[in-house]
Amino acid sequence: MLASNLFLGCTKKETLLPKPKTPASTKLTTIASTRSGSGSDIMLQGFHWNSWQYGTWNIVKNKANEIKNAGFSMVWLPPVSKSTGGTGYLPNEWYQINSDHGAGSELRAAINALNSHNIKPIADIVVNHRVGTTNWADFTNPSFGNNANAVTKDDEWGQGTGNYDTGDSYNAGRDLDHTNGSVRNEIRNWLNWLKNDVGFAGWRYDYVKGYSASYTGLYNDQTTPYFSVGELWPDITGNYYASGNGVNYHRQKIMDWINGTGNKSTAFDFTTKWQLMLAVERGEYWRLRDAQGKPIGAIGWWPQMSVTFVDNHDTGPSPNGGQDYWPFPADKIEEGYAYILTHPGIPCVYWPHYFDWGAQLKNKIKSLISIRKSQGITATSSVVIRAADGNKYAAIVNNNTAVKIGGGDWLPGSGWSLAESGRNWAVWKR
Repeated sequence: MLASNLFLGCTKKETLLPKPKTPASTKLTTIASTRSGSGSDIMLQGFHWNSWQYGTWNIVKNKANEIKNAGFSMVWLPPVSKSTGGTGYLPNEWYQINSDHGAGSELRAAINALNSHNIKPIADIVVNHRVGTTNWADFTNPSFGNNANAVTKDDEWGQGTGNYDTGDSYNAGRDLDHTNGSVRNEIRNWLNWLKNDVGFAGWRYDYVKGYSASYTGLYNDQTTPYFSVGELWPDITGNYYASGNGVNYHRQKIMDWINGTGNKSTAFDFTTKWQLMLAVERGEYWRLRDAQGKPIGAIGWWPQMSVTFVDNHDTGPSPNGGQDYWPFPADKIEEGYAYILTHPGIPCVYWPHYFDWGAQLKNKIKSLISIRKSQGITATSSVVIRAADGNKYAAIVNNNTAVKIGGGDWLPGSGWSLAESGRNWAVWKR
């Protein structure tokens, strides 16, 4: 789902920056409390904006063995419910899983194929908003105790009788009132059905800025997923070309959302994407080191709760068009993956990059995943940044892996062997 006002005020003066908070916990406790997986997971986004046009579920089922062999441990699937429009982001009947992505039986076959290969399926959960079955808010399958009361009173429909929205409004559907007990109960029941009946292992929550983070924590408590990640896409409200302390407000928003869930969900690391894109595009690799000498994004503050990515169905291109709202520079994609697949955090690979952009990129990503696994790099691995200047970034990760991106020369020293390389990047191991 697209975040609104991505570049809000990006040409205006910078806002005052909050003091970065120390996370409530800087170490993983248990999977049950953080919903952050094993720490060694690598996720594949199993679709793009137009996947529904080709039969998403059958494609995933047929690729399950290849996905396993590539080294992915989780696959994020698109919304499964019947919806208005092909993508699934305007759901109406939650329990009707015959959708534009394919028949419900095909979905179940895809889920079974993933589970049989020990790959955890992650469902895209759209509960910020919902559309009616035939009208604005005639919700069925399930209905709520009172459909009008399930809609926030400030929704543009104008007939919602619930409480005011606990987050940002979303005009394409009816904003659900998460303070309403019937709404919460139906969400809990549906998620448990997706887990226990359909076979999902975790949740990717869509547009979480639309409702209070506390409800994500509540739903995770009630459904105990293996993994949870929220799409908290912070607006860039200052100078788009800011760096260092000038982007702390951005990653602070991500930290605040995680804290708001009770530290029960990871979040996508949009700050790393932002600064990594500028670094490779403008030859400004100094952007990737913060004032404390750590990685600049959310991974510099709370890596075990940060999901890194190069592009997704909203930001990047899709076959035959798509959103393409904030694409990573196409000629620098390998550099992007060399960074996220060697660094802490939980990396997520975009389906088109792996399956649609040609054998070279596919093989490089697969090789980087293999290196990550063989070197034991996890969400919490250490990073020592050795260089970050106008033409290169270099770091030692996990004390056994060296990575360099950018055109500048750099070598890790003696005792290292080159493991993989490409245009303007290289990875060594020892």
